[in-house]
Amino acid sequence: MLSTSLTATEFNFPRLNPTGVHIHVHDPATISLPLTEDFSTFYYNQTLDHFNYRPDSYITFPQRYVINFKYWGGANAPIFVYLGAEAPIDGDLRGIGFLTENAALFNALIVYIEHRYYGESVPFGSWEEALNNTSTIGYFNSAQAIADYAEIIIHIKRQFLAKNSPVIVIGGSYGGMLASWFRLKYPHVALGALASSAPILYFDNITPQSGYYSLVTKDFREVSDTCYETIKNSWSEIDKVTSLPNGLSILSERFNTCKPLNDSFELKDYLDSMYSGAAQYNAPPRYPLLIEGNKSCHVNGPTNISETTVGWRWQTCSEMVLPIGRGNDTMFPPYPFDLEIYSKFCNKLYGVSPRPHWVTTYYGGHDIKLVLQRFGSNIIFSNGLRDPYSSGGVLDNISDSIVAVPTVNGSHCLDILRSNETDPDWLVNQRKEEIKIIKNWIDKYYADLGAMLFK
Repeated sequence: MLSTSLTATEFNFPRLNPTGVHIHVHDPATISLPLTEDFSTFYYNQTLDHFNYRPDSYITFPQRYVINFKYWGGANAPIFVYLGAEAPIDGDLRGIGFLTENAALFNALIVYIEHRYYGESVPFGSWEEALNNTSTIGYFNSAQAIADYAEIIIHIKRQFLAKNSPVIVIGGSYGGMLASWFRLKYPHVALGALASSAPILYFDNITPQSGYYSLVTKDFREVSDTCYETIKNSWSEIDKVTSLPNGLSILSERFNTCKPLNDSFELKDYLDSMYSGAAQYNAPPRYPLLIEGNKSCHVNGPTNISETTVGWRWQTCSEMVLPIGRGNDTMFPPYPFDLEIYSKFCNKLYGVSPRPHWVTTYYGGHDIKLVLQRFGSNIIFSNGLRDPYSSGGVLDNISDSIVAVPTVNGSHCLDILRSNETDPDWLVNQRKEEIKIIKNWIDKYYADLGAMLFK
């Protein structure tokens, strides 16, 4: 089996995840809500390799998808499809509220599709076999994933006699990128896409490397200039204490570490993750920045190497190369992204080098307004401007139908999460605007369909 242990935490890029449950920001009670009987689980016999005709390409695996029929108006009524990302879909069924909260308005069928190599949708029979070598893990990429989604959507429409049902794909974070790319690659399958917090411009140096950490810094500074200065100066103070004969012991005691520190980087990496996660998943009404509950200890606790951790490591070491670095304009120690060093790390881990230009080659990204306004349509790019990943998002309208819906105080994927009575007006209005846009797409589709059928 490939060596996928995390041996270099300096390459632990900020996670792309809609709910942020890994840092306990969102209410765990929401994530643990029991599923109702409205959800039915299915498995599609998925093709391993959509882009080759070698005999081994015809191997299949069971891919999980879940359908909620509660609101569906039957054939020709819309279908909302949530595109799973770098995690099992179980958490999305509970935490993503946009589909269930708006399906009744459209009489829509709701579908959630799990991303290949996550959850129960693992080829080769087991996670261990799927990660066994570069031959088995090589089918683990975004192009294969969105081809999976296309096959399943077409299968569902055929199975439920919904040939003329308009499909809207929805995704958050990496899933938001997939949603926007799906609309561009499969416009005959999806009428439109809602791409929440999708940093599609954080590839190939379109966005400045320090964009993410510059926004984290801005978030903290807006809350408290004193807090910003304290954090900015803390790194050198940590170094000073570390240089003392018993410095690491002092830091271990002061920060209540779960086990004695081996070096100061363990502490710095924890603080980096804590600050960036707090900014990324900062959600009302709990302003200012807030994270994590009570813990018996902090820093270097037991590490949960989940399939998401391992899977996303592979994805960022192959095609999802996000060149996130820290410049001199942040409250963090400068640490530029070095592709050569990163390539050596990935080569050591997997025996392959990253392809940093592939995403923009396959999906585009450079000169996006000049390009997409000519042939693209029906995509909503929603972003909360407090989310550091919004630095790589589409924040301005590209055309009349490829639109940006940003919110000044929003955070990562906040618009598609389960709503609450305490949601501020600006968040409620953002969701209303997105629904209005989607309704216009669907209304126009039905008008075009009617004109074609009764010609």
